[in-house]
Amino acid sequence: MSKNPLGQDTVRPHNKDIEICQRRLSASELKRNIKACTLCEADLPFPPKPTFSFSARSKILIVGQAPGIKVHESGIPWNDASGDRLRVWMKVSKEQFYNTKYFSIVPMGFCYPGKGKSGDLPPRPECAEKWMSPILDKLPKRQITLLIGQYAQAWFLQSRKKATLTETVKNWKLYLPHYFVLPTHHLAIIFG
Repeated sequence: MSKNPLGQDTVRPHNKDIEICQRRLSASELKRNIKACTLCEADLPFPPKPTFSFSARSKILIVGQAPGIKVHESGIPWNDASGDRLRVWMKVSKEQFYNTKYFSIVPMGFCYPGKGKSGDLPPRPECAEKWMSPILDKLPKRQITLLIGQYAQAWFLQSRKKATLTETVKNWKLYLPHYFVLPTHHLAIIFG
């Protein structure tokens, strides 16, 4: 076990060769492997149902936290009220949003993590540790990444993020042109 930027225990590949092999896969093979992933199955409230969408054609990558129960049930990323608010803010239609020519959608955790005391649990760390780098290798046309919430910001910005989510978002210009930071996957703070 190791620690991610938030100090949480994470599981890293036991062998760097596994990560190298994942990066050599075609995008289709990588997607099939992610869809078949059962790495954290024992810690999930339902059977794994990885939810994501990416393509080498995409210019914008959207990285949120983890799917909520509505997205888990539909299997469509951001297919809930927070997705509606995000699309309004972005001024894009559902058709544009789900067109991988424009957008790839990759959460920090691919499966619904379950309920906690005050909302959904955080994304399982295994997903980003195993899959994020190989996915990023498949996005050569990516021009900007929207980092929505503390887990995405911690993983991508690492030591460049500020002490709090609020401070990171207040200093959003520091992360341009590669990253645009937003406060939360529910987006209610700025859009609600």
